[in-house]
Amino acid sequence: MAETTPTTVPHIQRPKAGFTEYAERLNGRAAMIGFVALVVIEYVTGKGILTWLGLA
Repeated sequence: MAETTPTTVPHIQRPKAGFTEYAERLNGRAAMIGFVALVVIEYVTGKGILTWLGLA
């Protein structure tokens, strides 16, 4: 009877760029910090982001 367990273990290399778990977590955290900073700036100055950009 043949042995059913593999003799070698595959080694999967993680990608260094693209949609990796680390990159997505970092982007999410940066987005949350940016959103909170935007809300704080609008609260303190009383002006929205469009006014800051000169569009309103």
